[in-house]
Amino acid sequence: MKTLVIDSSGWLEYFIGGRHAKTYLKHIESAKAIWLPAIVLYEVYKKFAQEKSESEGLLAITQMEQQSKGVVVLDERLALFAADTSLRHKLPMADAIIYATALEKEAVLLTSDRHFKGLKNVVLI
Repeated sequence: MKTLVIDSSGWLEYFIGGRHAKTYLKHIESAKAIWLPAIVLYEVYKKFAQEKSESEGLLAITQMEQQSKGVVVLDERLALFAADTSLRHKLPMADAIIYATALEKEAVLLTSDRHFKGLKNVVLI
């Protein structure tokens, strides 16, 4: 059992029943805890609202919050840590915030996003 941070790509796979949905489900069910970066809420809700509906986006967000230990907000300390993480690993802003959150929470980042390939504490699906 691990503590996880799940990237937006993972939550979207899980919700839409993508080809990796069962793998994500297995990790979600066996997780010790799941931390939810606020920016992941933004990305998942936006995708659902854009491609399906606002109500489906809100439903997804509710399910994510129910399965997580809590939402991690972007405060000054985490923002600066994410900026340093972005510079160190050449990550785009949202990815840097998500990865910095995983590092801060001593969690494994679960993702299908290739930006994270080769980084410590990342499981790439």
